[in-house]
Amino acid sequence: MTVLFALVAQSLRRVRKFLLAAGVLLAGFQVVLILQANSIQASSSFAQMGNLVPSFAREVLGPSFVAFLTFKGIVCLGYFHPVVMGALISVSLTLATIPVMEIETGFIDLVLARPVARHWIVTRSILVALISTVYLLAMMAIGTWIGLNYYAAKDAGWPSAGLIGSLAVNLGLLMLCWSAITLAIGCACRRRGSAGAISGLLALAAYLTDYIGRAWKPAESVAWLSPFRYYTPFELVMGSALSAKSLYVLGGIAVGAFALAYLLYSRRDISH
Repeated sequence: MTVLFALVAQSLRRVRKFLLAAGVLLAGFQVVLILQANSIQASSSFAQMGNLVPSFAREVLGPSFVAFLTFKGIVCLGYFHPVVMGALISVSLTLATIPVMEIETGFIDLVLARPVARHWIVTRSILVALISTVYLLAMMAIGTWIGLNYYAAKDAGWPSAGLIGSLAVNLGLLMLCWSAITLAIGCACRRRGSAGAISGLLALAAYLTDYIGRAWKPAESVAWLSPFRYYTPFELVMGSALSAKSLYVLGGIAVGAFALAYLLYSRRDISH
């Protein structure tokens, strides 16, 4: 256990500045969104924004779109904004490729020269992914709390703590899912660049598959394969509870991919 703690601490020290900066930026973005929502609320512009949307567009976009033209919708946007999602998935991919980077640079030779079992390397990566995910989502929640309590009007229609928690949990599972997939891919690759490129393209393909599947019925037959299909912020903002199916599927993918990473890493050649 002491060895595992040392490995986790060493990895976190390596990326601490990056994680700190990312957390501050994400928290700041949540505050800025609340300032923007507060400004729109003060000028009573939400109703005007809704009136500008043509009726046919409302029918295509559905009732969930109208829900976002509210103070609560703008605040929650920070948890599924494409830029935020892209940044968080990128962080997950970057951290998950650390083991293959250690093999590529020869650092793993120094680690395994000591009495360290190979499976500790994968366990270390899982714990680093979990700690980083919790930290980044906690910073986003802190940014939301600061923005609401210090800058938002009390009668603006705040999102509930349960809604913010559900969005964070769903997003966190999505991040862990891609961490696991990337870790398994990295354990099968010889170069970090290759692992990152394959994982990034796979994530992009999965996102586009889900996006097309939501707008084009013929694509629904394959859209269920995308992990993004089980990230459901629209339903949550509309008042639905966090789907157990989404939790099971994302959690199952993460567990399965982490198990595959253990198997691949135990059998791979660590020479560089």
